[in-house]
Amino acid sequence: MSHLSLISCAVLFGTLALSSCAREGASASANGAAAPAQAVRAVQATSANVPLEIAAIGNVEASSTVEVKARVTAPVVRVHFVEGQDVRQGQLLFELDAEPFQRQLAEIEANIARDIANAKQAEANIARDSANWKNLEAIARRSLQLKKEGIFSSEQADQAATNADAAKAAVDAGGAAVESAKAGERANRARLQETRLVLDYTKIYAPISGRAGVISAQLGSLAKQHDNTLVTLLQSAPVHVSFSVPENLLPQVRRYQSQKPMTIVAIADGNRASTGVLNFIDSAVDVTTGAIKLKALFTNADRVLWPGQFVNVRARLNVEQDRVLVASQAVQTGPKGKYVWVLDAANSGVSMRDVTVLRLYTPPGMVEQSVIGSGLSAGESVISEGQKRLGPNAKVRLLPPGPTAAN
Repeated sequence: MSHLSLISCAVLFGTLALSSCAREGASASANGAAAPAQAVRAVQATSANVPLEIAAIGNVEASSTVEVKARVTAPVVRVHFVEGQDVRQGQLLFELDAEPFQRQLAEIEANIARDIANAKQAEANIARDSANWKNLEAIARRSLQLKKEGIFSSEQADQAATNADAAKAAVDAGGAAVESAKAGERANRARLQETRLVLDYTKIYAPISGRAGVISAQLGSLAKQHDNTLVTLLQSAPVHVSFSVPENLLPQVRRYQSQKPMTIVAIADGNRASTGVLNFIDSAVDVTTGAIKLKALFTNADRVLWPGQFVNVRARLNVEQDRVLVASQAVQTGPKGKYVWVLDAANSGVSMRDVTVLRLYTPPGMVEQSVIGSGLSAGESVISEGQKRLGPNAKVRLLPPGPTAAN
């Protein structure tokens, strides 16, 4: 047989074999079993009353922060507290060197005593000069009368009048001396009051009750007037917690706040919760974030909240009735938005359903739930695990509920 004949036979046999395989495959597809059911887990959509809550991250702020500074310049001679100590308002914190001011005080008191003595001496001189003036004035009047009678000469009468005028000038000078001494006394008394005040400033008391920070002025260091901070006091009872909420919640916050102060819960590390009340709503929305700043006041008697600490903040606005809930892990996100796979128990099939999710909510002791606005009804079963393997009209096989899918 020629080479060309061998090639023709090989092609013929191959064509027959492929035709036979195609017929067998078509027969198997027509008579074979359907696609296997996908193993999934499902949860049931429920209906419940859902509280509308604000959830945010807050920052604890001291209600008062005071930097304690000296009001006079003097060395520190005594410190009456330790760092980190809780101090009460009016408690003595520092003592500065008071010896220079005490010397100044003694000098001023001596000057006051001198002014008082000078005033008394001037008053005594006035009394003496007044008597002399009255006598000389009487002589001058008699001399003038005798001059008219021709007994005294003009020179004698003028001399008597001059003596009386000199005595009057001495009285006036004595009055000026009294006034000068009293003015000096008043000035020194003002200096005395100022020096006593400065002397009081050498003892520095706590202006508020709070917790003392780092002491920056040790014994012997110079405390400068209104300059270096000696210690910072933070008032941590009460405290403020500041946080921000989206601007779309502002109308509800204001409506609730107009009825009664809104209760705010702050949860610190270790799930320790503190309760306070909303006492501040900022006057404007932050245009960069679209949020508005709020503040709540906490008594913080147990010192759970610490200034500078970050806490979880929650506030309940109202309770919405009969909302549809489903485990959040059952909700998927597609090109058109949120959707779920709904189980048809009659034929073990599933169908895709678009839903509207209003927000997330985590009931106590349960997994996170999605609050459904539309697209799902209470009582319907929704696929919560195995959604990635599903397609339209797929058949499923339910597995027992897992611990994380429990509704």
